Amino acid sequence: MRRFSNWVESKLNCFKIKQKLALIYCFGMILPLLITDGVIIGVLYYTEQRSVKHEMENVANAVHYSFFNEIDKAATFANSIYTSLYIDDFLHDEFESGFDFYSQYLKFFDDTLLDIALSQDEMQVTFYVDNDTITNGGEFQVLSRAYDLDWYKYMKENDLKKGLFFGYKDIHGGNIGRARSLYYFQKLDFYDKSSGSVLLIEINYSSLVEDLKTLNYDADAFICDKDNILLSNGKYASMAKQYYPASVIDKTDFEEDIQVYGSDMSIKVVGKNRNLFGILLSHLPLVLALLLVNVLLPFFMVDSINKSFTKRLKEVSEAFDGIKDEKLVLIENPRGKDEIGSLMHNYNRMVYKINGLIEVVYKSIIKEQEMIVARQNAELLALHSQINPHFLFNALESIRMHSLLKQETETADMVENLAKLQRQYVEWEEDNAEIVKELELVSTYLEIQKYRFGDRLSYELDVDEECENYKIPKLSIVTFVENACIHGIESKMTPGWIFVRIYKKENFLYLEIEDTGNGMEEEVAEELLAKMRNANMDMLKEKGRVGIINACIRLKMMTKDEVKFDLESERGIGTIVTVKIPIDTIEKL
Repeated sequence: MRRFSNWVESKLNCFKIKQKLALIYCFGMILPLLITDGVIIGVLYYTEQRSVKHEMENVANAVHYSFFNEIDKAATFANSIYTSLYIDDFLHDEFESGFDFYSQYLKFFDDTLLDIALSQDEMQVTFYVDNDTITNGGEFQVLSRAYDLDWYKYMKENDLKKGLFFGYKDIHGGNIGRARSLYYFQKLDFYDKSSGSVLLIEINYSSLVEDLKTLNYDADAFICDKDNILLSNGKYASMAKQYYPASVIDKTDFEEDIQVYGSDMSIKVVGKNRNLFGILLSHLPLVLALLLVNVLLPFFMVDSINKSFTKRLKEVSEAFDGIKDEKLVLIENPRGKDEIGSLMHNYNRMVYKINGLIEVVYKSIIKEQEMIVARQNAELLALHSQINPHFLFNALESIRMHSLLKQETETADMVENLAKLQRQYVEWEEDNAEIVKELELVSTYLEIQKYRFGDRLSYELDVDEECENYKIPKLSIVTFVENACIHGIESKMTPGWIFVRIYKKENFLYLEIEDTGNGMEEEVAEELLAKMRNANMDMLKEKGRVGIINACIRLKMMTKDEVKFDLESERGIGTIVTVKIPIDTIEKL
């Protein structure tokens, strides 16, 4: 090594100073700058690619959620019909005449409220039955009429009991043409395995397309099976045309396989073309600045002969090596008007650019965090949409029957109470409300239930005056009261009470809802309490007391998971639910 060093030194002694400076600059400056530029461009490209992938994943997740949510509505509705003994009895009943069927037909829809449920979810239902005494027409068709239909052939060929079928339907009897349609079928053999009856639900295809378009993502999204594009938010979404083959999608930026009720599908997302050239073009000032520095510095370095050459070059070298708080450090007191002075000033400008680029990377991280917060807000809105006053139809029916049979003027008062109650369910200016207003809503609800049950229901509201102005999640108290009324009082033939007590104790606000209803078995009570304490978004997809889970989730959100739940119940005696809210986690008007 010493001999080699001496040989290099002897060769360098033969070069002029200008040539030595050129060698120093080429091997000491140009190469590091090129490597630095390459690293910067690589980091920039990698960051952009990660951003694109993350955006595509968000698009795919949003499309999956929107599509599955609509299909799940139809599947849930079909399952309720599938397990209904009342509907099964009606489909297998032997009717004496067409008039007898029509009379039972009207009573069937009044009792099941199918027409109301269908009008809310924009679904069309047809029963294909193997009962010759049922008059063919409307919602009921003889099973033989389905034999030549595409969806029925698909069901039989694949030996399916339920599933999805993307097909077509005739518009106005085929006079205008055919349009795309989506069907959900369900064999109605829950009580009779030999039954050939089938429930067919037509899901609004145009609504599914509109749901995808309203997601407002700057990307084309497709839901495909192995052959065709089934749904899209772009140019292949026209329901008046045949399904396009999946092969028309030339390039896919992101693809995710999904399975929806037995059907294998995939979500494909195509975003904007972001190649390396496009990324560099979007950061043109930075690229030009780096190129400018690399072109001009050799000229300045070669022509700079100055006694301060070594000292100032050392300052530049130390500046490159110095990093403070993950940022390049500026050269203090850049001086001189020669080439090295220009190098020092240009280096500082480069530091500003690179530090600015670092800021861009941090901003992308902040943007990702903002998207997480937005997703949490979306989950909160989803909680709002889960709240459903399912007692409303029973109450309305009671009011109607009283009006018809007794011609009572008190109907107007009950309708007014219902209007007040319904207004609270649809107006969501803010998620929290004062306790005094919540108790007004509870009183209105209990008055309606007392109208239904008469002397079978009594109630008492007891709230400390100092607690009236505390804010809690809207509709949380009435949800627990509703649960006590439906599961406690409604199934009990003897009179019962509901007590609501609100008071402060130590550093907690207590909410107590007690009923003297039927109560619960110990195992059922323990299971419900566990769900309340561990309530999460996934539980809302399950059957059961979704309203209670909803209220518990919103209370946990408000208190940052510091709320406490207790439940005591005894069969034949009643149930008491206690909610303990830390005072320092709630607002006061």
